[in-house]
Amino acid sequence: MRYDLTDLKVFLAVVEAGNLSRGAERSHLSPSSVSLRIKGLESAVGTPLLVRRAQGVAPTPAGQVLVEHARRCFAQLEQMHADLLPYAQGLTGHVKLFANNNAISSYIPSDLARFFAQHPAARITLEERMSHDIVAAISAGRADVGVVALDIDYPNLIFLPYHEDELVLVASRGSALAKQQAINFADCLDEPFISLAHGSALHTFLVNHASAMGRALDIRVQVSGYRAIARLVASGAGVGIVPRSALENSDSDSLAVIDLTDAWAKRDLRICVQRDPAESNHFRDKLVEILCDHADAPADAST
Repeated sequence: MRYDLTDLKVFLAVVEAGNLSRGAERSHLSPSSVSLRIKGLESAVGTPLLVRRAQGVAPTPAGQVLVEHARRCFAQLEQMHADLLPYAQGLTGHVKLFANNNAISSYIPSDLARFFAQHPAARITLEERMSHDIVAAISAGRADVGVVALDIDYPNLIFLPYHEDELVLVASRGSALAKQQAINFADCLDEPFISLAHGSALHTFLVNHASAMGRALDIRVQVSGYRAIARLVASGAGVGIVPRSALENSDSDSLAVIDLTDAWAKRDLRICVQRDPAESNHFRDKLVEILCDHADAPADAST
């Protein structure tokens, strides 16, 4: 690149000020120096970035694209410095935790609160993934701890019981489905669904199951969380599938909670770690201890 971060900062200052001279003041540079930097930046990207007007300057369409990218760039740099700050303040450990969305929405927050109460200097990167992707990441060493809803064996992984859970269908109290105690997923597919956003683990999971049956999920609304699903379903906008753990006691007043008879609806969560990790990690081990200390004990916890 034939430009640097200072050039981008100067360009943003001029755009935000709407005037080259005021942008120069913000940048603590002379107007001539700022003008040279803008010209150099335009030469480097190969197109004009500013249009001169009587009232000042404004970004061209290419300039607006650069503004958006530059702002994201500086935001990422700020995040980088924020992530590095704990190390400068004495951070001694970091744990990468992958989990599926129902674990993140229900059990993990309270467990992380207990972990940080005991280990305030630690930092955790928590990412939502589908269970099969989590297992692959743990096996490859791309994550330290996983929480999955899979009943499988991996030769180099250990699975520990965490919490019992299951997926259930929720419908409004006034719907025809509300009278049923249990239902098969295939029998729900004529209903419009309220779903998590595209790309979420549960959305992908349900869409794939419908596709395997030669059907399509009729998604009426996509939302960001289970509470939004509950509210929209209660209003009669459609049906939804959520983990039972995501429901609150008050939901029984406005929602019919219907068991799913499909075998995959049982979603017992398990903690996943490498059997013989290549590197020691005190905070990883302490996190696993806390997750296990507050876990349910399924009847088949011998795995």
